[in-house]
Amino acid sequence: MSGLVFRRGPRARIPGVVADGDHMPDSPEFSVVIPSRDRPAQLRRCLSALEQLETPKDQFEVIVVDDGSRDHYDGLLSDFSSTLQLRFLRRDGSGPGQARNAGVSIAQGRFIALTDDDCAPAPDWITQLGNVLRHQPDALAGGRTVNAIPDNPCSEASQVLIFYLYDYYNTGEHETRFFASCNVALTADLYRQTGGFHRRFRLAGGEDRDFCDRWTASGRPMVYVREAVVHHSHHLSLAGFLRQHFTYGRGAWHFHTARAARGSGRVPIEPLPFFVGMLASPFREPSVRRPLTVSVLIGASVVANALGFYHEQFHTRNPGQTNPSSH
Repeated sequence: MSGLVFRRGPRARIPGVVADGDHMPDSPEFSVVIPSRDRPAQLRRCLSALEQLETPKDQFEVIVVDDGSRDHYDGLLSDFSSTLQLRFLRRDGSGPGQARNAGVSIAQGRFIALTDDDCAPAPDWITQLGNVLRHQPDALAGGRTVNAIPDNPCSEASQVLIFYLYDYYNTGEHETRFFASCNVALTADLYRQTGGFHRRFRLAGGEDRDFCDRWTASGRPMVYVREAVVHHSHHLSLAGFLRQHFTYGRGAWHFHTARAARGSGRVPIEPLPFFVGMLASPFREPSVRRPLTVSVLIGASVVANALGFYHEQFHTRNPGQTNPSSH
């Protein structure tokens, strides 16, 4: 698999913020990469949380990648330029996966930590991930994501789904094989060797499954770091929730297609107990306030996901034009 090649966006010139082609005076240990698009309030909360990390400021840099926002983030980023080693570049809206790749292309840290603009890492987030990666530099470390807005049933349902998928794919008879991209870390060298996130994923959905699938196929370990917590604040209406899972279904089709193209075989359909367990999972989570409502929403998400999958299958023309195994 070839290395990463990126087309960088126009160089940003924000007072106190390092542009994409420039270098920090001293290389930090961690580079935190955050893709963002049209969510300035969420990004501000994320950066505020990073200000509170217990890790010394000279040991990590923060790279914000604006993936085609309508309004520039210049003023927002300037507010953090005196408290964070902050770097910034702009992209043309090619999706969060490619935004992460672009951020890594200018990263100077030994380790890469990925989170999203609507996430607020806990103060010891980097500490916990670093403790694992220093002892297992060949590992992909994934942390725990917690819903920060429990009064929103759609946001709660999305988080319960993540908990269920983590329990299903990462425990019991299964080896660890899935982490969400909002809370993962690895060495910069292995990120680049693996090829980063595939360019066929232009939406937020499926790119993390594909990355983890290629990682496990390489024989490298995945380590769940429960203590590495980010608080997720994704406000969702019912329409937004269904649209989100429709998009996930579209991404799932690209994941299945990419996996088949690189000779890894078809992804098997999960058995009936998987879906029964999914619907029952809200009743087993003591923190869920409205388990019946959340269970119904999870059922609706399954339908929306399936509709997105088949929509993409029937509306994508000439899928062979995009080679899923190259970058």
